[in-house]
Parts: sequence; structure tokens; C-alpha cells
Amino acid sequence: MSGDRGGVIPSPNIWHWPHLYEAENRAQDVDGAVFATIRSTVDWTAENVVDVGCGSGFHLPMFAADARYVIGVEPHAPLVAAARTRVESLANVDVRAGRADALPVDTGSVDLVHARTAYFFGPGCGPGISEAMRVLRPGGALVVVDLDATASPYGDWMRADLPHYDPAAVEAFFDAQGFEMRRVDTRWAFPDRRILRDVLGIEFSPRVARAAARQVDGLTLNVRYRIHVRYKPTGVESI
Repeated sequence: MSGDRGGVIPSPNIWHWPHLYEAENRAQDVDGAVFATIRSTVDWTAENVVDVGCGSGFHLPMFAADARYVIGVEPHAPLVAAARTRVESLANVDVRAGRADALPVDTGSVDLVHARTAYFFGPGCGPGISEAMRVLRPGGALVVVDLDATASPYGDWMRADLPHYDPAAVEAFFDAQGFEMRRVDTRWAFPDRRILRDVLGIEFSPRVARAAARQVDGLTLNVRYRIHVRYKPTGVESI
């Protein structure tokens, strides 16, 4: 995606509130449904993984537990530093400064490119898809994990804040690009109401965040994701 900071569009949540986003990461998908779905589609055991837009590196240790080698790519310098600190004891993880449309990764060197709610938002993300295909080995996969704005209640709040966002158009874009898609229902669980409200406050406008907090009864929240998967062809086609 293009922007005025060296081609990078700032993330509105983790760039400005990294500690709150850490709490959000801990609350998300506490049952591990997303990772289980990815693994059932692309098993990264003993493989090389790239995590695009890795942020502070929250997911890097999860991949590193089974992967042969993991590369986290992140454009925002403070988050690069935080991710490196997080994984400094892991010999099979490297964090590199870079962008989705210019990955600092060798051609044909990885088996899985993972991107979770980072860069790949449908039309406009073509350069990032091309870069992922470049760095993947034949038979490797690009896995894009995004929030499903068609599912209540989280999707209702997203659409209230982003009236021009068209979930159907995004899904049609990925389908036209050769992606398979699965919907995954997850459960978010927060330690207390204050953190729940604070997390909603960095994800939505004040008006929508207040309304969302009133709609959540207790400390758990059901959130649906879309998982888009595109494989790099094998054989002559992949050249």
C-alpha cells in the first residue's frame, strides 16, 4: 500500500498504542481456532515462514516452536525493536525491517507467508501478493487472515466505522486472485472490563466503541475471521 511514510500506511492501533495492542493480542482467539485452521491447510512444521507485518512479534514464537526458520517483517522501527527483543532467545527467528510490497527475503526461499490483519485488505494489495509469490517456493502458500465484516457483532461495528468498506467486494477480489477462503469463528476473552473497553477504544471511533462496550455482556466476545489461502503453482507454471 502506498502512503506518505516511505510507502507505508501507519497502523492506527498498534503504532500508537502498542501496550494495549499487546493486551488485545492476548485476548484474541484464546482457543487457537485460527492457528488450527492454518495448520490444517498449510503445516509449517520444519518449514520456513515469513510473518508479514509482524508488529511486536506476538505470533513469531508460535511459528518458531515448529518451523525450521521464521522471518518477521515489519515497517515500523519501534515495533521492529520490540519484536527483536521478544525473540532474542530464539535462534531460528530473524526480524527484518521491510514492507509487504518489498520483502527483504530471497526469492523462492520460504514455504508459508502469513499476514494477519496487515496490508492485505483487498483491492490495492496486488504488489504485496506478487511479492509473496516471489519469495514462496513452488507449492508454498500465502495465508491472509482478516476480520470478517459480515459477521455480528464485530463486523457490525467495523461497518459502522467504515461505511465505504464493502466486504463482498473484498471477498470477490481475493476469489479473482485465486485464493481459497474459509470463515473461522473465534472467542476473545479479556481479564476485565477496563481492558475490554480500552481495546475497543483503539479499534473503533469513540462513538462506536462506547456502543460496542454496552453490547458486550461480560468479558468474552465472538469474532469471525476470514482466512484466504493462495498456493504458488508447482512445475513450469511457477517460473
